[in-house]
Amino acid sequence: MIPERDWYETIPFADGVTLVHEPWMSPFYRCNCWHVRGRERDLLVDAGLGHFPLRRNLPLLRDRPILLLVSHTHFDHIGAAFEFEERLVHPLEAAVLERPDNAATLFDRYAAGAQDAQMFLEPPEGWDARRYRIAPAPATRLVHDGEAIDLGDRVLRVLHTPGHSPGHLALFEERTGILIAQDVLYDGPLVTDCPGADMTAYVASIRRMLELSPRIVHGGHFASFGPVRLRQLAHAFLAEFDARG
Repeated sequence: MIPERDWYETIPFADGVTLVHEPWMSPFYRCNCWHVRGRERDLLVDAGLGHFPLRRNLPLLRDRPILLLVSHTHFDHIGAAFEFEERLVHPLEAAVLERPDNAATLFDRYAAGAQDAQMFLEPPEGWDARRYRIAPAPATRLVHDGEAIDLGDRVLRVLHTPGHSPGHLALFEERTGILIAQDVLYDGPLVTDCPGADMTAYVASIRRMLELSPRIVHGGHFASFGPVRLRQLAHAFLAEFDARG
């Protein structure tokens, strides 16, 4: 079993963006949390599984004011949300963030019982799926499509991108071309059949991704990619939807 000190990893990207993740989780379950450095404060998108404390183990998240933006409220994205004083979420996800029981966060559907073994390359010390609970983390601010998140010297625009979940959010920084897409689009098997998913909304969100001109796309799982891969993934998704009739 993996000890707490070895559970998290940070990987710096360009433009003051750092990947925070749990490398011992299997890729399908491993949430990519994105830290964006600003002049006046930093932004963290999502908060992982939360089995071990997040901020205690990463100096990157301790020394400066941090806004946490929750892209959506599935268990692998909000486990450590309660550790942050400022928590932003779309109104359609706020009730789950306030009362994150294992059914509402989909832990019971995807990670409990027999499927538990699929979550980890190697499990963390003390892990017991029967005792997993997420602490309540009521939103301190509700955010909507088109709002700006100002970090002092950089601004990221909020995109409401429903489909995977009703209040899913992505972020786009026009100056740098950074798209933090999270679970609306990543380079792996997209989940379109979970409770709360809506294929009509998902198609609209994918088409919206095609209207942007990102230089790099940071997804909620798997590796980051560029604009050509975005178009490949988006068109493949739309073609599959059309083929279903």
